[in-house]
Amino acid sequence: MRGKACKENWRFYKKPNLGFPALILSCSFFFIAGLFASNLLLSQDTSSDERWLKARARQLQSVEEEIISKYNLLPSGETGDDFITLIPFQILSWRPRALYYPGFLTAEQCQHIINMAKPSLQPSTLALRKGETAETTRGIRTSSGMFVLSSEDQTGVLQVIEEKIARAIMIPRTHGEAFNVLRYEIGQKYDAHYDAFNPEEYGPQTSQRVATFLIVSI
Repeated sequence: MRGKACKENWRFYKKPNLGFPALILSCSFFFIAGLFASNLLLSQDTSSDERWLKARARQLQSVEEEIISKYNLLPSGETGDDFITLIPFQILSWRPRALYYPGFLTAEQCQHIINMAKPSLQPSTLALRKGETAETTRGIRTSSGMFVLSSEDQTGVLQVIEEKIARAIMIPRTHGEAFNVLRYEIGQKYDAHYDAFNPEEYGPQTSQRVATFLIVSI
């Protein structure tokens, strides 16, 4: 049985002649489209930080509103605080009580304190007990340091830090001392000591420390 022969019909079409003007127009279109796309991607990259900050601000605002509505806050007095602040911490020890606050300050805040204190650093001194002299206590404390009040910082950075410390330890800012900025170089030290002053050893005290907050920058 013979199969039917299949004939293939070949048709040839003449390519349209676009011409030089059409070619220029086509290239210009793709060039403009590419330029627009690249600018769009670049603007998205440069504004990503701004969008993140705005989104973060909205997130914090929504969290704050949720907390306020959830806890039904009471009106605060003149020395109170209307805000609920979440500051992460770790309990290192109950006796003695020692808490660790990771990332409490930013690197910029630490550098601001360093820059502010560096020109005024002096050899650290000791509060002397009865019978002690500077000569007999030489070598106990070998660091350098200085004292600065938050009100002396015109930028307001120290006020912000002081307020955060007050919220963390729940002791008003009015109970705090001046910031004692200390610099320890390699090999320098401060022997073991108490931050409180025993009146029997140091004489009568007009005030007494109840907490110490250390900020360490390495």
